Amino acid sequence: MNFSKHWAATLDDYAIDLAWSPDGHTLAAASAAGAIGLYDAATGAVKHTLTGHTDGTNCLAWSPDGALLATGGQDGCVRFWQAATGAQTAEMKLGNAWVEHLAWQPNGAALLFAAAGKKLAALRGDATVARTFPDAPKTISALAWKPDSSACAAACFGHVALWSAGDFSAIKEFPYGNAIYALTWSPDNRWLVAGCHDNAVHLWAPAEADLELHMSGYETRLKELSFSHDSKWLATGGGRDACVWDCTGAGPEGREPMLLPHNARVSALAFQHAHGLLAAGSANGEFTLWSPARKNPMIAEVTMPSAATKFVWRGDDALLAVGTEKGNIFVFRTA
Repeated sequence: MNFSKHWAATLDDYAIDLAWSPDGHTLAAASAAGAIGLYDAATGAVKHTLTGHTDGTNCLAWSPDGALLATGGQDGCVRFWQAATGAQTAEMKLGNAWVEHLAWQPNGAALLFAAAGKKLAALRGDATVARTFPDAPKTISALAWKPDSSACAAACFGHVALWSAGDFSAIKEFPYGNAIYALTWSPDNRWLVAGCHDNAVHLWAPAEADLELHMSGYETRLKELSFSHDSKWLATGGGRDACVWDCTGAGPEGREPMLLPHNARVSALAFQHAHGLLAAGSANGEFTLWSPARKNPMIAEVTMPSAATKFVWRGDDALLAVGTEKGNIFVFRTA
């Protein structure tokens, strides 16, 4: 594998979110200060600079067709931007709480689920409201669409609620007696996984009666989760080691994870979309590429000016974008 730096850019603040456009031609990068840059994937040139959100931007998400970029901010607004021109096309204010989570429905209807405080809404691309849901009991802390596009999970302290994409009804509630910081689904739709405040990872298998699994004993609260494309491996942070769990068969509980060591706490991680590499960054600014299937899993190691805040693989896995705490954006070639 040929692994090399492709280009770099610098934001004016912490790189709070990154996302590749569906066609892979553009990288969107949001600064915590509010501005958003759209970068050409081939050259790193700035295509458009979006004003974003005056009080600070929190999150961004591309529509499945790539025509729109949705952003959420501390002003309580969701804004929609035309990818081709960078022009704002629509806006919806969800309330006074920060919009911290956005998730487009992967297939089917072009619905965007947006969370601000206790409020959850399903929006269309023109910012009209398809459905407003009952307020959650606590602030919504994570959203995750089921890969088959049939439902969206929303987490808050105490539970995860699963909402139907068809009629917006409540499908099921999964109780959990603590705060939840991250949610992800396995690509095969089997596992719904939560990273939790009590230094643990919790798994539900919604289609398998009451099957729940729990792995605790992490060094810190757990915010980093990523599944391999074949649903075999679940990578988790929560300490100096990236733990890689085997989720086949009866699942990972009771098994020993593969431990991928780092010199500081893991700050971000992401598996490729269709291949086997895992990117994992640590708080000291280092990040490592791993191949868990290999006897010697380390592929490459990079030192950056500050810790990685997010990894995003382009759809074809040929480019890896990394955002950092000091606002650096690095894009690496992996093919």
